[in-house]
Amino acid sequence: MLRTLTPDGSRFNDPLKEATIGVLKNVIDPLVDLMFDASVTVHEFCQLARERAVRTAARRVAKESGRESKSRVAIITGLPRSEVARLLKSDDASLRRRLGQHPARRVLAAWFDNPRFLATNGEPAVLPIFGKRRSFEHLVATHSRGTPVRAMLDELTQIEAVEVLGDQRVRAKTRVPVLTGLTTRSVVMIGERTRDLLDTLKSNLRATSKPFFEGTAVLDEADLEMISLVRREIAEQGENFITGANSLLSRYCSRQKRSMSKPSVKCRLGVTVYYFQGDIEKPPEPKVEAVRRKNFQRKRRTTSGKRTSRANGRSVLKL
Repeated sequence: MLRTLTPDGSRFNDPLKEATIGVLKNVIDPLVDLMFDASVTVHEFCQLARERAVRTAARRVAKESGRESKSRVAIITGLPRSEVARLLKSDDASLRRRLGQHPARRVLAAWFDNPRFLATNGEPAVLPIFGKRRSFEHLVATHSRGTPVRAMLDELTQIEAVEVLGDQRVRAKTRVPVLTGLTTRSVVMIGERTRDLLDTLKSNLRATSKPFFEGTAVLDEADLEMISLVRREIAEQGENFITGANSLLSRYCSRQKRSMSKPSVKCRLGVTVYYFQGDIEKPPEPKVEAVRRKNFQRKRRTTSGKRTSRANGRSVLKL
């Protein structure tokens, strides 16, 4: 458990801070899964977190004091004042330029754009895995900033961005390394729904009266046999509720337009119903020997000009 340090190095309990860090872990875990699915690196996430923290703190300071104060923002965020000033002057475009691309994206982009790695028809060339010049190994070494060639090959193969052919060659299939099923719209919806739920829960923490509606029904020990029935029933009831909510909002909007005599302040409101389910506990399965990945070998040339490969400490002649 986390303990906060005092200036003299001793420790003291801060239950609220520790509880908040526990909450952040629960929130960050699914976000990290989404990051990895969409090839967002931890470096990019950290840079984004610092930028959003500074801007949020700046808005809070301006709202509370009526003026800007980089020093107060630095105190709230724990970041140096010079970094606070730099982040406040930057925009989203400059942030993206500083972050650059994911290593897999850089490799694929170079494969599709760099003439050195293109075929005569302008398409990405089929490359040997190993080699000093026009090879996948050279492509990775030049554009991935230190990622081992085999690790990059495993990553791109897993997300079906490349295909390994015979004779240790590899072909590019797509320049955008995103797992099947992810779409821009679905990811945007995750952000919108998550923000709305967190805003509601956060608002209720500070509310002294009339909190926003929020309710949860949970069954901690659900039998596997009943899950499909419960999901179907909840989906039907949820659909009926959302249909009724949409009708209510439509009637309210129509009535408001008819009675509106002058411009009014607008806000966004709504309600979301969702079903959630934790991991299903399964009985342990008998251990199965793991399938070993194919062990590609770097080919070498003999003095006679014929190629050999190193395997099990001996040379094997390739005719």
